[in-house]
Amino acid sequence: MAMTSVKYLGIWMDHANAHLMDCTAGMDAITTSSASLTHASEEHSNPGSEHVAHNKEQHQQSAYYKKLGEEIRKYDEVVLFGPTNAKQELCNLLRADHNFSKIKISVKQMDQMTENQQHAFVKGFFSKQ
Repeated sequence: MAMTSVKYLGIWMDHANAHLMDCTAGMDAITTSSASLTHASEEHSNPGSEHVAHNKEQHQQSAYYKKLGEEIRKYDEVVLFGPTNAKQELCNLLRADHNFSKIKISVKQMDQMTENQQHAFVKGFFSKQ
């Protein structure tokens, strides 16, 4: 019987950008992709638009997390890390969704990191598994 390999994903993220690092093919072959929250046009010229802008922002945030969730669904183990609480917000959403119940999700608080530091962290994290 063939062993299926565990699929690992590291995501460095904040509220606007995410760097997805796939470690499935081995710790030396990390493939990186990005997702970002785009603020199309800021609508602060109209005095009554504060509420509209806030709702739009929340809708965009929700779409951003949904997009990340679609990627996370393809993996067995995921670590979310970064400087803001966006990773915890995403983790809470995923844990509330039964579709993600079989995925091991870890959350780590990290400062700003270079791409090389992100890769080193993800390699180190999953090599200890």
